[in-house]
Amino acid sequence: MQIPHQSRAQAYTSAIPTAEFQHSAHRRDFAPVGGKQNAHQARCRFDRAKILAALGYPLTAFILTSVTQRKLSQITQALDRVPEIVEVHGLSGVADLLIHVVAHDTDDLYRITGRILGIDGVEQTTTSLVMRKLIDFRLSPLLAPLIDRP
Repeated sequence: MQIPHQSRAQAYTSAIPTAEFQHSAHRRDFAPVGGKQNAHQARCRFDRAKILAALGYPLTAFILTSVTQRKLSQITQALDRVPEIVEVHGLSGVADLLIHVVAHDTDDLYRITGRILGIDGVEQTTTSLVMRKLIDFRLSPLLAPLIDRP
């Protein structure tokens, strides 16, 4: 189902303040002292997948990428110009970068992957499609010991 352009813009503008708050607040998904979440925190929760789907990007993928290290700065600048790239992580190990992308459909993902492969210094990619999110981003297990301290 294609969402009308105006609906995408409305979804974007209504979601961004919440998303920005969530990002700047490090996703306040923990319960404050006393175990109760305040109403404001509950209202500020959002589901990134629903926002991306409303914007017309229901598909999420991770692309492991091998690059020429001496060209990393130029590669990073080129990746920053691809709007469907949500985030990029530098890695140690088999691959150099983990690129998180969103796409309209598999044809769009193919186009995005081709654009990444076309960047000078990108040597190889391996794309994995997200089938389902099993554990959402969370901080509460890390924050719980801090909250419970006297």
